[in-house]
Amino acid sequence: MDARDDAALGGDRHETPTERLDRNWNEILQELRVTQTGIQILTGFLLTVPFQSRFADLTATQRVVYLVLVLLAAVTTGLMVAPVSLHRMLFRRGAKSALVTEADRLLRIGLVCLALVVSGVVLLVFDVVATRTTALVASGGLLLLLVGAWFALPKVVARSSARAARRSSPGQGARA
Repeated sequence: MDARDDAALGGDRHETPTERLDRNWNEILQELRVTQTGIQILTGFLLTVPFQSRFADLTATQRVVYLVLVLLAAVTTGLMVAPVSLHRMLFRRGAKSALVTEADRLLRIGLVCLALVVSGVVLLVFDVVATRTTALVASGGLLLLLVGAWFALPKVVARSSARAARRSSPGQGARA
């Protein structure tokens, strides 16, 4: 959802466009606090792996998976920090609407990357501890769960909310 979508939905809040943008930005910051902490801990974990004694036992495939995960974790960290940098560069330039819209896009891409990193770490750990087949099943199952919970469920809830809004306020049309 970007600032324009929220404006269409926020008619019952009685807030000015500037107040709505400020609220949206604050909500983005709250989401950033949660996701940044998680990806930073995960990245830190990945960065310590090569210094463990068992790292030498990894197969060539496991090392490639590990390196891809480190790169993906770094990209995810960059995407999750990007809205803060964007804010710093746009500060006091009257670009709050663009800031909110672009931060939303960056966070959406960052969440996709985060889902890939989390499921990839499960893939690597299960591959080292159990079997490749178990790793693929566990990682694939987790990725499906994350895609469902993070992307599909919000769409289902939004559609359901829009239908409920249309039923409760006939004649006004959908707000979504």
